[in-house]
Amino acid sequence: MADVGIQGWIGRPRTRWLARPSGAAAAAVLGFSILFLTAPQIDLWASGLFWSPAGFDLAQSPLLKALRKSSSWVLGLILLGVLATLISHAVRRDWAALGAARRCWFLLAGLAIGPGLVVNTVLKDGWGRPRPNAVDVFGGEAPYVPVWEITGWCERNCSFVSGEASSAAWMVAAAVVLAPARWRMGVIWSAVVYAVALSLNRLAFGGHFLSDIVLSWAVTALILSLLAQVMLAPTAAAARRRARRRRSRPARPTPASQTA
Repeated sequence: MADVGIQGWIGRPRTRWLARPSGAAAAAVLGFSILFLTAPQIDLWASGLFWSPAGFDLAQSPLLKALRKSSSWVLGLILLGVLATLISHAVRRDWAALGAARRCWFLLAGLAIGPGLVVNTVLKDGWGRPRPNAVDVFGGEAPYVPVWEITGWCERNCSFVSGEASSAAWMVAAAVVLAPARWRMGVIWSAVVYAVALSLNRLAFGGHFLSDIVLSWAVTALILSLLAQVMLAPTAAAARRRARRRRSRPARPTPASQTA
């Protein structure tokens, strides 16, 4: 029963593309991109909530600094759990745990491709968007640059999109696919609250615009949902076929000697 939750949801055939997680994520990327391109004042308003002439004061908060630092520990603990599961499966050759191992490989691939390659390497190092604390509206020298516009105002590790928000979204995915069924909803909602706090922390620090955060979530969700369709959905479909075959088998007759 542990494999039914997310895999059953991902693998269920749909007639409308928006009903698929990847379709919904693609629509989110497109919709939020249009929103922030047509209304860039949303970015400036959101960052302005945390700015004063002295700068982004919350960037010096010990509590928020500790919150940001905690993400490295949480991410490391999740990775240790994932690696321990894979090592245990390889050593014991426990085929009953094959589904858990597949989910672990999905998470490792998602972390490497999403936050690792697409977000931190391609987008952050390639688009050159200056961070809020570097733009002229908030005391810096660079202009505000809209989303998806490639510029030379930043050379590497730039604002678009948020790497920490992407990692936070990955943590939510880890909660979805790894949490035991008994505690799944509680774990998922706790992960969502923690991920939102980590992400908005970057807004308060002046390290990212709101659009960097929201589009990072959407892009990461798109990558993870596409990977899930490839790596998890076939397993879910096979599990459903096996369940249908078991239900369709005729019941074995009870020997007369056992009923006497």
